[in-house]
Amino acid sequence: MAPGIDKHMTPRERWRRVMHFQSVDRIPDEEFGYWDETLDRWHDEGLPKSVDSNEKADRFFGFDQRGGVPVNLGLIPDFEARVLEETESYRTLVDTAGVVSVVHKDGRSSIPRYLSFPIKSRADWQDFKRRLDPATRGRFVDEDSWRKLKEKWEQRDYPLGIGVGSLFGWLRGWMGFENIAVTTVEQPDWVHEMMEHLTQLIIAVVRRAVEEVDLDFASMWEDMCFKNGPMISPAMFSQFMVPRLKRITRMLRSRGCDVVIVDCDGNIHQLVPLWLEAGVNVMFPLEVAAGTDALLLRKLYGRDVLLLGGVDKKALIAGPRAIDEELARIAPLVEQGGFIPHVDHRVPADVSYRDYLYYLRAKRKAFGIPQKEPGEGWTES
Repeated sequence: MAPGIDKHMTPRERWRRVMHFQSVDRIPDEEFGYWDETLDRWHDEGLPKSVDSNEKADRFFGFDQRGGVPVNLGLIPDFEARVLEETESYRTLVDTAGVVSVVHKDGRSSIPRYLSFPIKSRADWQDFKRRLDPATRGRFVDEDSWRKLKEKWEQRDYPLGIGVGSLFGWLRGWMGFENIAVTTVEQPDWVHEMMEHLTQLIIAVVRRAVEEVDLDFASMWEDMCFKNGPMISPAMFSQFMVPRLKRITRMLRSRGCDVVIVDCDGNIHQLVPLWLEAGVNVMFPLEVAAGTDALLLRKLYGRDVLLLGGVDKKALIAGPRAIDEELARIAPLVEQGGFIPHVDHRVPADVSYRDYLYYLRAKRKAFGIPQKEPGEGWTES
């Protein structure tokens, strides 16, 4: 802790100061989450069976929390989720986005096999986009609930953010990768049309919250990179997305919200300068195995870039020695500020419960975070 720093910072003060390269009593204690199969394994290794979700696990391990403004940018109405076929080994189902997939029952549920997508043609889009009408009832809470939330948030001691949707990522999910990739080349005007609709939806729905609440951050989801780079070229990203992202981030910054997070797996290096140009300045979760190098990003972009994640999940699989080496690798970034370290994706089932507890103790010791026993002060409710 730097001299003169308040020993009793609130989680909100601490989070905001880290994100602005200011001195803090300690860094926030955050983690990404867990696959269902991971929690299932840990139940056999000592984790209470009642800890059966990411939200419960975060409270059980005692992480610092962030809050979110409840706006709905998704499909209204959803598609009806239903099972089309079920055998001993798999289910064929339609999800709430209208995607048909095969989900295996043998632990591979996180990687379904996709059969069809709701948007196959421009005609499909004309019907589909009715579910993305910003004026649809249910995108914002009722007036009484909104008033009570604002009163509560005025007294909060934790960081509060708002989701600002997705452009490419959502379209990929609704169209399938092959279809959206071909469409960017063969029908770019249609891609512009769809992304423009999403941009207008996002701005229309979140504007009131941005104007009436003192937000600490905004976040979006894209997942548009493979291990070898982005799913579309940087030139396409610049053409389709940068101008629209600028409109979103300009609205946020006009009300003081200058921390904008993008959740994108894979190797993001080619897109980082374009996100920064567009006003999106927090890269997350910094997948090490995909080649994303948090230390290199800071070297290249300095304090223009903020970082969340970056702890190689493979180190947790390898055990205590590898964990210690990984924490030592990222320690210089923690010292610089503008970085909150945590595992670079959901913790996989390859990680033992014992080694995960070792990781938490080691991380907290390395970065001056108070130690907490699992379950300390935790209640299921």
